[in-house]
Amino acid sequence: MSDHFRRADGARVLADLNTLRAFGAYKTGVHRPTFSAAHRQSLTWLAERLPDAQLSPDIDGIGNVLGVSAKPGRKLLAGSHLESQNHAGWLDGPLGVIYALEAARVLNPDPSIDGAVEVASWCDEEGHFGSMLGSRSYVGDVSEAEIDAARDRSGPRTMREALAEMGLAGRTRLHAERGRHIGYLEAHIEQGDTLETGELKVGVVTSIVGIWQYRITFSGEQNHAGATRMAVRKDAGLALAQFCVAIDARFPAACGPRTVWTTGRITLDPGAPSIIPGQAEMLFQVRDDNPAVVDRLEQLLRSMAAEATAAGPCQVEVERIRTGAPAMMDGAFQDAIEAASAALAGGKSLRMPSGAGHDAQVLATIMPAGMLFVPSIGGISHHWTENTADADIVTGADVFVDTCRRLLTGAP
Repeated sequence: MSDHFRRADGARVLADLNTLRAFGAYKTGVHRPTFSAAHRQSLTWLAERLPDAQLSPDIDGIGNVLGVSAKPGRKLLAGSHLESQNHAGWLDGPLGVIYALEAARVLNPDPSIDGAVEVASWCDEEGHFGSMLGSRSYVGDVSEAEIDAARDRSGPRTMREALAEMGLAGRTRLHAERGRHIGYLEAHIEQGDTLETGELKVGVVTSIVGIWQYRITFSGEQNHAGATRMAVRKDAGLALAQFCVAIDARFPAACGPRTVWTTGRITLDPGAPSIIPGQAEMLFQVRDDNPAVVDRLEQLLRSMAAEATAAGPCQVEVERIRTGAPAMMDGAFQDAIEAASAALAGGKSLRMPSGAGHDAQVLATIMPAGMLFVPSIGGISHHWTENTADADIVTGADVFVDTCRRLLTGAP
């Protein structure tokens, strides 16, 4: 195949990413939460671009954008997401969508390739209304009841209300046609500093961690902050703080080599400076690619809660609210990414696990899946300063397009 057809148009990729960056621009990043006006703009923009890649666009009843090819032969599904975390980065999600679009624009018109790249933008990977709702819907893992119950984590809107505001109420949700695709390929910024510090250009993802989330509730006694003696207080906020410290003291002896844990949100009730909190809540998350490790940590967490309750003065309850199974990336996909990296990135690649969750782990439940990373400057993500050098974006696009070519043609 000629170099012209194999390589991405780097200027076009950068221009597309910067166009998307304008939808919901915030400082040097974006604020584009799921089903916001800026999110709707991005979905419409993508749907209008898909015919340029010989794809028929559709926006389904949960906000997924799918570009489908009528070209005969093998089909490779590729994509990511277009919404963002609140006041976050411009590349987390859109990079993978634009790489997929570029691969389709480069490869689909080529008559020497017996097949096509189909493009997906999955809705709500960032979890404003649920957990990877778009990709999970596509694989048949979201019920109407779950949509009925979903609420915006940042406001009062129900998901049904948001879908109606988007003009999507009553639309059919698209589901995967089993056997249609040879697999799914996704690209993403690393969201860590492994590639940058190692002066590498491509991460070949081997696995994606599972994410387990817990609501830990502390029940004490609300009372006056000035008139209640310290010795008789049942301060739920203090109990929570002590529990957080205890987790960091006891988890290291039970965790695996790559386990991470985070207390991402703390709420005190009633949350006033002159009132001792009678209730407190923390949202706590554990990530690992080994379910046995997480099971061990969950048992420890529950044991610690029982110990704290017995010791008093507050009661502690642990509720698991999310279970995300880890996913292994397909070996043939890893080999194709590595071969493309050898050809187009000077072999500066590394096989590595993903510590973040991605739609690829959902698609991996029904088809072979693979993922490639490009470097993140300073390892920063989920913040508006998130960035990747233009040269690294273009190199990643070249590797992604060539990986798609290898997978469609069976080339080594």
